[in-house]
Amino acid sequence: MARAKIPRKSTNIDMTAMCDVAFLLLSFFILATKQKPPEAVAVTAPSSVSSKAAPEKSILITLTAEGKVFLMLGEDTKKAAIISDLNTTRGLGLSPAELNKLTKMTVIGLPFNMMKGVLNMNEEVPASKLPGIPTVDSTNNELVDWMRSITNAYKGESQKELEEKILIKGDNMAKYPTFKSIKYAFKKNDILKFRIVTNSESVPAGSDLDIKNRSEGK
Repeated sequence: MARAKIPRKSTNIDMTAMCDVAFLLLSFFILATKQKPPEAVAVTAPSSVSSKAAPEKSILITLTAEGKVFLMLGEDTKKAAIISDLNTTRGLGLSPAELNKLTKMTVIGLPFNMMKGVLNMNEEVPASKLPGIPTVDSTNNELVDWMRSITNAYKGESQKELEEKILIKGDNMAKYPTFKSIKYAFKKNDILKFRIVTNSESVPAGSDLDIKNRSEGK
């Protein structure tokens, strides 16, 4: 007996709802995604063959070719706690409004005796006009106090995780004595490990690392 044939009908799918959802998701990601801000302090970092990405939740210390030192506390760090601790331990006497303004600064590059005056200015001083954090010698190294407040804010948490957050980005023309003063500030606060930010470059052909990578099939 012949099988009964079922008449074929065209299938129409209304994609209007799906398109609406797709555009809503696209709009959400465009508005919610944080774009990487331009560097407030531009330096030309040395190159290396390392390809490990720097963590987003970082505490970045920048060293310029002129020897100026700047501190950048990422949004996901304990920035408010660090600044509050510094205000207390150093007796800076900053008001809540001044503390709030300092917390909102992208780049910190001021000696303590200039903070109140700069924070009370009507216009924000660009990073290029800031004198930097004093790190001249062991008797006037204010980065020691900043690092002390950082360790105080992260007290009780993993020392290893804190050290992984700390990055140094120095200009290729920066002098070693200033870099040494940064290491001194770390050592005074028992921070014995840190990472250096460099520009990535390819592994030189014929080098030991190149030979090792080829032997491992990389």
